[in-house]
Amino acid sequence: MELGITFERYAIIQTGGKQYQAIEGKTIAIEKLPFEAGQEVIFDEVLLRRTNKETVVVGQPYLETPVKAVVVKHTRGPKLIAFKVKRRKKSRRKIGHRQDLTIVRIESI
Repeated sequence: MELGITFERYAIIQTGGKQYQAIEGKTIAIEKLPFEAGQEVIFDEVLLRRTNKETVVVGQPYLETPVKAVVVKHTRGPKLIAFKVKRRKKSRRKIGHRQDLTIVRIESI
């Protein structure tokens, strides 16, 4: 059974309490990092690395070799609406939220 992953080389990294699939040359949007655009970022929390079809290395809990990336830009995500209603009380509350994001390009796995 295929999982829908067509790339042979990838890694699973953890940052900001979430896990992301890192593929060389691709960009991913992660939670805001305190780096400027153009700076190099090193992700030490590498959970899994796949180098070819046969080789998959799983960390216990993390792998030793880090994933390197470059910050492309900072942006904000889409607006999310939280609408709370208490029935029969005429109580309504509408809250909007936009998450700050950092776009990074994966350089090496």
